[in-house]
Amino acid sequence: MSNQPNTPVLSTSVKDNINNFRCVLGSPNDLQVKEITLGNAHPCGVVGIEGLTNKDIIQDQVLRSLMISLTDSNKNIPVSGEELLLFVQSEVLPLQAIDVISDFDEAIRCILAGDTALFVEGADKVLMLSTKGWKSRGIEEPQTEGLIRGPRDGFTEDLGTTTALVRRKVQDPHLRFDTYKIGNRMKKDVIVAYIDDLANPKLVQEVKRRLVTLHKDDVDGSGLIEQWISDNYLSPFPQILSTERPDKVAAALLQGRVAILVDGTPFQLIMPITFATSLHSPEDNYQNWMISSVIRLLRIGAAFMATFLPAIYIALTEFHHGMLPSMLAFSIAGAREGVPFPAVVEAFIMEITLELLREAGIRLPKPIGQTIGIVGGLVIGEAAVSAGIVSPIMVIIVAITAISSFALPSYSTAISLRLLRFGIMIAAAVFGLYGIVLAFITIMIHMVNLRSFGLPYSTPFAPTFFKDITNTAIRTPVSHLEMEPEMLKSGDHQQNHNRKR
Repeated sequence: MSNQPNTPVLSTSVKDNINNFRCVLGSPNDLQVKEITLGNAHPCGVVGIEGLTNKDIIQDQVLRSLMISLTDSNKNIPVSGEELLLFVQSEVLPLQAIDVISDFDEAIRCILAGDTALFVEGADKVLMLSTKGWKSRGIEEPQTEGLIRGPRDGFTEDLGTTTALVRRKVQDPHLRFDTYKIGNRMKKDVIVAYIDDLANPKLVQEVKRRLVTLHKDDVDGSGLIEQWISDNYLSPFPQILSTERPDKVAAALLQGRVAILVDGTPFQLIMPITFATSLHSPEDNYQNWMISSVIRLLRIGAAFMATFLPAIYIALTEFHHGMLPSMLAFSIAGAREGVPFPAVVEAFIMEITLELLREAGIRLPKPIGQTIGIVGGLVIGEAAVSAGIVSPIMVIIVAITAISSFALPSYSTAISLRLLRFGIMIAAAVFGLYGIVLAFITIMIHMVNLRSFGLPYSTPFAPTFFKDITNTAIRTPVSHLEMEPEMLKSGDHQQNHNRKR
C-alpha cells in the first residue's frame, strides 16, 4: 500500500483512529471493533478482522488481561497515553509478538494479515498483536512428489508450518531464516533460508539482491518469484527447483544451497540447480546405492526417450529406412499401409491429443480426471487405429514417450522436455537424423551457456567435477558420499553474474 497525500495518520484519539480504519477499509462487515474503558479514564479500542484472527486469543489474552490488570488498584497505572501504551506492552499483555507501530499504512497491512490493533487514548501509536488464527490445511503427503519409501509430510500454505518442518529436518544452530516482505500493495512474507557456514556468501547475497528487486503489486505464490529471479527467462529449462517436500529442502540446505520459503503456497524454491539435479529424487537416499543407481540410469533413459523417441521414429521411417532391420521395416510398412498421413503428421496428431487428455485430466475432479485419462487414451487410440488415421506402431511410440515423461521426478523438467519434443520432431521431419543431431547440439550449447545463479546448468560435466560425476549418473555408496557437492564449494561460479533489473 503506497503512501498517498490524503492517507490518514495515526491520531491520539481512539475514535478518530477507528473511523479512519473503517473509512480506508470501506466499513466491511467482518471488521470487528471493541471499545473499552480501562479504569475510569483510559479509553481503548481493539480492531481486527473476523476470520483472520483467533477469537480465543483476543478474548482470553487481550481483553481479559486488560480488564483484570488495569482495574487493579494496587498497580501504578501511567496517566500519559504513550506511557500507558508501553506499560500495556511490557506489563499487561502475555502475548510474545507485540509491535509498536506509528505508520497508518503499516497498521492496515498488519490487520489485513490477521493481527489485531490496540489503540490507547492519548497515544499516536498502535500496538499490533499477533492473533492470526485462520483455518489452514493440515500436513499431508505431497501430491506431486510421491515416494515409495520416505517421509510423508509435505509443506502447507502456512509459512509458520513450513519453517517448522524445515527446522525439524535441519536441527543446525547455523540455519538462518532471513525474512522479507515482498510486494507493493500486497505485502507477502518471504524467507531466504540457508546454513550460514555451508552456503556460499556470494550466492546468499545474490539471491537476496534479486529478491528485493521484485516490485509487483502482488506476489502470487512462488511461481512469480521463480520467474523473476531466474537467470534466463527465455530458456525452457527450469533454473530453480520447486518442491513440496521438506526433506528435499533440508538435503539442499545441507549441500550448501539456498531455499526461498513463500507464504501462501506449498511449493518452495531451491537454488542453484543443474539439469542433473532435476533427475534426482529424495528416494535415492532411502534405498540401497545399487538400486538407486539403476533407477537413476532409468530416469536418464526416460528423459532421452521423452525428448527424442518420436523424432527418431519420424527420421527412420521417412528418411533412413536402411538403418532398420529388414523384418522391422516390413512390419512398420505393413502397419502404416492405408494411413493417409506422413509419420510427422501422425506424431503431431497423437502428441497433441495426449496433451489435451493430460490437461483435461488435471482440470477435472480427481476421480473423473483419472477415468478420462485412462479410458480416453485407450478409446481414442483404438478408434484412431481402426479408422486408419494413425498406425499401431505410432500409438506405441507415443505411449512410451508419455510414460517416460511421467517417470521424471521434476514436473517442470518434464514439461520443458515435452515442449522441446515438438521442435525436435519438426527438425527430424525436415532433415532426418541430421536434424535430430543439430537439435541435440543446439540444446547442449544452450545448456552449457545457461546458468542457475552463476552455476553452469551442465555441471558437473561441463565444467567437470569428477567427484560429483560419480554421484550424478549413479548414486555413490554412503561410505564414499560427500554431503556438500564439490561444485558448490567454490565461489568462482558466482563471479560476474550480478544482473541488473
